[in-house]
Amino acid sequence: MERKKAEKIVLFQGDSITDGGRLKGKENEWDLNHQMGHGYAFLINAAMGCRYPEKNLRFYNRGVSGNRIADLYGRWKEDTLCLKPDVLSVFVGINDCGSTLNDGAGSSPERFEKIYQMMLDEVLQQNPETRIVLCEPFVMPVGARKEDFASWKKLIEPLQEKTRAVAEKNRAVFVPLQAKFQELLSVREAEYWIWDGVHPTVCGHQVIAQQWLDYAGELLD
Repeated sequence: MERKKAEKIVLFQGDSITDGGRLKGKENEWDLNHQMGHGYAFLINAAMGCRYPEKNLRFYNRGVSGNRIADLYGRWKEDTLCLKPDVLSVFVGINDCGSTLNDGAGSSPERFEKIYQMMLDEVLQQNPETRIVLCEPFVMPVGARKEDFASWKKLIEPLQEKTRAVAEKNRAVFVPLQAKFQELLSVREAEYWIWDGVHPTVCGHQVIAQQWLDYAGELLD
């Protein structure tokens, strides 16, 4: 009997953009139709799982809506280390901006970088061969963010820089998104891609998925 090829674990971590309304809880793990949410993680899973059925790729989504980087670190062992990913994709940052504006509870750029590095240190200590992908947080002047866009932009830009710096330090793949969405404004208005300045539309999620595949897809090839 031919032995089943070992699974290659691909884990998506982050906030609501990654969460995508996924069905949570161990009691619901039997329901495979709703584990990946309805965002970019679902699209990547669909595309690459269909393209490479023989590779035995196993995709997990552990994004949680509303998470700041500190929240992500708080559940890091259970939702990341215990899954032992071969490929880890992280997308976080925008809620730190929102929390800073609303109640001063978001991480400063320095603290953001420190926590990010601690998370990756733990992953690489567990398995130095883990391939890491860091997605750039972004914001667009739409909806609730339009009126105070200058404040959001001032907060997100240092976190974008820190995300890129952490990626470079750890030889991770950096997926740029802010400039891509800015570029697409020449095609359609911002609301077409990012309906409230933070959360992508279906088309916006496809843009993220394609950027991810363009920059990190080779990790699954």
